Amino acid sequence: MKTISAGNANRHFPRLLRDVVGGETITVLSWGKPVATIAPAHSSDDRKTAKQRLLKRLLQQQPLGARDWNRAELYANE
Repeated sequence: MKTISAGNANRHFPRLLRDVVGGETITVLSWGKPVATIAPAHSSDDRKTAKQRLLKRLLQQQPLGARDWNRAELYANE
């Protein structure tokens, strides 16, 4: 991960974007302290993969708590 001052990030923004497109993550510093991170955007494939992993994990998980209610009881207080 690269770091760059806020002033240099402002002056060289197009170059930073090219680096990010290439997969680089850049931390922007202001007075030596990190204030922002510029990273590649997640693709829709990453989101789809994360959703599949979550669903797989949830299907393997045991239900918690008692299931002593039915649908009618659930919506009875509306």
